[in-house]
Amino acid sequence: MDQPLLHSSPIDLFDDAALADPYPLYKALRDIAPAVWLRQHDVWFLGRHDTVRAALDDWQTWSSARGIGLNPVINEAWKDALISVDPPLHTGMRKLFTDRLGPRQLQPLQQRVHERADALAARIVEMGTFDAVTDVAHDLPVGVIMDLIGWPQEVRGSLLDMAAGSFDACGPDNPRMRAALPRLQAMMELVARTYDENLLEPGGFGATVADAARRGEIPRDAAIGLLAGYVVAAFDTTISAISHGLLLFAQNPSQWQRLRAEPALVTGAFNETVRLEAPIQHFTRVATRDVHMGDGVVVPAGARAIVSYGAANRDERHFAEPDVFRIDRRPLDHLGFGFGVHGCAGQHLARLEGQAVFAALARRIARLELDGEPQRALNNVNRGHARIPMRALPA
Repeated sequence: MDQPLLHSSPIDLFDDAALADPYPLYKALRDIAPAVWLRQHDVWFLGRHDTVRAALDDWQTWSSARGIGLNPVINEAWKDALISVDPPLHTGMRKLFTDRLGPRQLQPLQQRVHERADALAARIVEMGTFDAVTDVAHDLPVGVIMDLIGWPQEVRGSLLDMAAGSFDACGPDNPRMRAALPRLQAMMELVARTYDENLLEPGGFGATVADAARRGEIPRDAAIGLLAGYVVAAFDTTISAISHGLLLFAQNPSQWQRLRAEPALVTGAFNETVRLEAPIQHFTRVATRDVHMGDGVVVPAGARAIVSYGAANRDERHFAEPDVFRIDRRPLDHLGFGFGVHGCAGQHLARLEGQAVFAALARRIARLELDGEPQRALNNVNRGHARIPMRALPA
């Protein structure tokens, strides 16, 4: 697709250096124009807060129905996933989530989540040194979500392994994306077999989705897409958010002391974590018409655009001192969970888990410190770590 060079850039957001630290590149792109054509991958980039929010709120103009990835393989594989379906089909599918994962529906789960978080905090104090990723951030997402969905015990370990890194498959056609495809295919096959053989445990969220499909309320492929999408989204994103929060607190000890002194700030602390380090950095959408973005920029109909939550959340046009971690900021309009009809359907559960972990640790730990160099897990879409060695000093 021929594009004007005036509002274009040679920046590659998917090489190793960019994935390790994308934020200077995001700022450079935001400063060029409201939308910038990335010549490397023939895709537009939306990174300013107001343009990203507007795009997320206008599914008729910025459609997800042609896929949210940067390559045709993932867009075909996920064509029935909730994130890749626009209304009206999206409306009925999403209701299956909100009927089970809304704030009111999650109330019976709160005590269990907080009890598990408190037991986790006690264990971390006893350990002294720990990995914020595997020892802390994995605990609630894996333990709670596996039960909530009702995955059979015999597939749980395999699903977790297959889901890890699956967001790589959403990137452009690069080695990281190609390496993720076999794992993605194996996961989709396992999810489909679990559905077809009716192996989901009764009473779980997964059984609710499967039952709806068998009643004809949604197609079989849509049910499998819902289940597969939740495997990926529920684990990597919440794990990334919790582990990033612990790293940010270790790097900003005054904020940890603030949380310990004012436990009510835990909600703001989790929001600020997701704002500063959005677990999902971006998905793509396709323009259904010529879109006049301002400053003389027109994204043509049919063009694919990266809609960057990570860039929008660091936009100095909207957030004062956007690179500073401040738990009293109350960034209620951050876009780390998306926005509009495709806003994260599981965000209430993620908030419940993240806030429970932060609160439980703050009650028992006087100080969090790094005990080695954090190791990034480079990924085309998900921003996370492979390990974060830490030390807990008990209260």
